Amino acid sequence: MSGKSSTESLPAPVTRAVQKLGADLALARRRRRLTQASMAERLRVSEATVRRMERGDSGISLGTIVQAFFVLGELDKITRLLDTASDDIGLSLMNEQLPQRVRKKRIKPDSGAL
Repeated sequence: MSGKSSTESLPAPVTRAVQKLGADLALARRRRRLTQASMAERLRVSEATVRRMERGDSGISLGTIVQAFFVLGELDKITRLLDTASDDIGLSLMNEQLPQRVRKKRIKPDSGAL
């Protein structure tokens, strides 16, 4: 291992987003009066992993982060993150591929032979 942080190779906006998520998770944990040790026990990870997650280390598994949302009673926020019904970019791209017009399909006439 090179000793570099796992966020060094990420674009700056991604790094900032991961760090904000970690800080928000730490704040939510403290507001619920949970210690890092208690959070680690509930997540079934080490306290060091909780500290890394709260610092915004991008090497923390998605499963651990989702479990943290569950422990904090906020799992519904994860399930709504990329709701396809409100995916404006995806819907726009799909709309660009719609045909200009829709024609009735031709039905081939029967030859009358059995």
